[in-house]
Amino acid sequence: MSGTAREVVQARDINGDVHFHGNGFRGDGALPPGVPRQLPRDARIFVNRSRETDELDAVFRVEAHEPRSTSVHFIAGTAGVGKTSFALHWAHRLLNHFPDGQLYANLRGYDSDPPATASEILRSFLSALSVPAPAIPVELEAAAALYRSLSAGRKMLVFLDNAATAGQVRPLLPGSASCLVLVTSRSRLSGLSIRDGARRLTLEPLTETDAVGLLSTVTAGYRAKDDTRQLAELARLCARLPLALRIAAERAASRPYMRLDELIRNLSDASGPWDALTIPDDEGESAVRTVFAWSYRALPSEAARLFRLLGLHSGPDFGAEAAAAVAGATIGQARNQLDILTGAHLLEQNEPDRYGFHDLLRAYAVDRVQHEESSENRAAAMRRVLSWYLHSADAAQTWINPQEAHVELDAPAVGVRPAAFSSYEEAMNWYELERANLLAAARAAETAGEDRVAWQLPAVLRSVHMLVNPFEEWLTMGDIGLRAARRLGDRQGETELLESLGMAHTQSHRLTEAATYHRAALSLRRDMGDRSGEALSLNDLGLLYLRERRLAEAGDLFSTSRDIFREIDAPHWGAVLTANLAETMYQLGRFDEAFGLAREALEAHRELANRGGEGNALRILSEVRGRLGAYDEARRCAEDAVDIARSHRNRMWEGYWLLSLGRSQLASGRATDALASFGRSGALQRELGDRSREAQAWFGSGKALARLGEFEKSAGFCRDAAVVHRELGDRWQLALALDGLAAAFDQAGKSGEARRCSAEALASLAAFDDFWADTVRERIREREREWEWDRLAGREEPPSVPGDRP
Repeated sequence: MSGTAREVVQARDINGDVHFHGNGFRGDGALPPGVPRQLPRDARIFVNRSRETDELDAVFRVEAHEPRSTSVHFIAGTAGVGKTSFALHWAHRLLNHFPDGQLYANLRGYDSDPPATASEILRSFLSALSVPAPAIPVELEAAAALYRSLSAGRKMLVFLDNAATAGQVRPLLPGSASCLVLVTSRSRLSGLSIRDGARRLTLEPLTETDAVGLLSTVTAGYRAKDDTRQLAELARLCARLPLALRIAAERAASRPYMRLDELIRNLSDASGPWDALTIPDDEGESAVRTVFAWSYRALPSEAARLFRLLGLHSGPDFGAEAAAAVAGATIGQARNQLDILTGAHLLEQNEPDRYGFHDLLRAYAVDRVQHEESSENRAAAMRRVLSWYLHSADAAQTWINPQEAHVELDAPAVGVRPAAFSSYEEAMNWYELERANLLAAARAAETAGEDRVAWQLPAVLRSVHMLVNPFEEWLTMGDIGLRAARRLGDRQGETELLESLGMAHTQSHRLTEAATYHRAALSLRRDMGDRSGEALSLNDLGLLYLRERRLAEAGDLFSTSRDIFREIDAPHWGAVLTANLAETMYQLGRFDEAFGLAREALEAHRELANRGGEGNALRILSEVRGRLGAYDEARRCAEDAVDIARSHRNRMWEGYWLLSLGRSQLASGRATDALASFGRSGALQRELGDRSREAQAWFGSGKALARLGEFEKSAGFCRDAAVVHRELGDRWQLALALDGLAAAFDQAGKSGEARRCSAEALASLAAFDDFWADTVRERIREREREWEWDRLAGREEPPSVPGDRP
């Protein structure tokens, strides 16, 4: 494959068909563009570097004609030498060679905050390549493998800026010789050259001629022609480093009537009370810091204050609202000061309302705020910006997951105006834009000793995390919050975080860890006398046991939980638990009880106008009615449930309830309709990142294809489902998939493969002793009896084996 293929298979041998379940279809069936355009804009003014450009061009021409592996170019050089500007300038000249897009990441290798991890960058890259956030693997190796697969065959440019180590870079190398990777770093990264074949180009400071040329170009039109010797002296004071030269030139351009020798004297004296406080590592850094101090001293007082206070902001970038919060200013005031700072080249702006620091300037801002602001002022600014993120996240929850109860928060800090939203889309866009900053804010709160924010922010975000499954940050923030709540002795906060971590582990299929957290939450809530919380924890454990098919235990927990909710008069939760009991009775084969409980739950939810609960009760009724032979009624119940999900634009509900609709359609003889339902469910589950339910949708597709006589294709779907369930350690779903695979092989005349699958299915079923397990075992044994009869009768092909699957 080449070009913009979105689905890529890596395999040695492929037998049968390859089936893709789309993860981003629009309503019209068309795929989204999926072509990232992340490269920052080219430098407005770029001077010379012709020798270095020619060197890279020559290598690129050779590699373009003889690609052997991913082409990696490594730009090294001291801080401020212009590595990023040079690499960006060269990259923009090559864009037409890479029609499949560009990926960009600042690895923050030399930032005052912790450097970006490969996992963080992979999450960003995979998202840009149209992988939904929940579908991005948590494990680094799995995420890197998916990234390599998606980049295979594409012509893409990948820009990795400010790398500190080869270990940061290596997992981010794409899997195609048609891709180009640009890396910038202050370090030599010898391992990247030796192991990965990277070609290193070291940038030196500009020549005097080029440095003078840069100064002249920036000041042209603002000043009369300056003396070349004085420009050379200014360049010398800037160590001929482009970063310092640009700032100095901007300062000179803003003072067109000040003599250049006077500017030079000011620059020579600039380090006085500022740079005396620190000792730079080398001459270049000393020059850069001198220029920073020179430019900083010329700022209006409020702009200088904002500059240094922004040194307290954690995270890769920020918007005007966050800047206003850290300064305790209005949005208008903050925007005016940000314009001054970007005009002085002390801040960078790469897109509308998003600002960031060069890492050297961030370090300088941190230095200034530590020396010029009192500890009280620093603490107040930190509380303001943390308060802004906390209350803005709470406002986003109102739109993203309004059903979840809000965490009780203190009022926003004085002078803080949290973000406001008018739609789900606005709130979700804000969350996606601020994800890295929200995680950084939680870490900063812990470091600053703001433990109340440190536990409340993860607790608030749980309502979002549970819908989009960003497992790495969910678990990290949960751990931060749990430590903070325990330091405070805040038992309510501790239970919130224990429950959140239990949910995160459950949804990422780490059921043993999930049970540990839920049991800890249950114990603590019982000690606190929190009856509502106790019932919630019992329900959480019951759902966990239901997944593990510990059905009798799940039923006991649900019954106890329901009794408590009735005791404290919580009708909503009472109806939820009634539905969970109905599901448990169905799995136990007690269909009459399941039917009665599901009807009771349906009526309760309708009385409470709880449409989500109504849809779930209809789903359970569909399963029960189908088992009792009322196929048309089963299908109508499932259709009504899916209609509710679609009317609420809830993809989680729709993806799950479509599984029931597909089963009811299959039972009523509508295999083609069932195939469409299972296909849509699989696509939604891929978006939601639920691998287990996605594999269940594949299994349903396999059954539908078998009904349509497509036995080889049926086997392909069932095999794929079995692979996933085996990886997840789900023995029950594995047994079902293997049974379906055996039936497909049997119907295709491959009795040897069918026997092997049946034997493995029986081994997986050994751990289960319930109605449905006995049903599957009996079906397998019946198939084995027929094989034996065929052997004795001398038949060459065994007959087809009908039968529904639970």
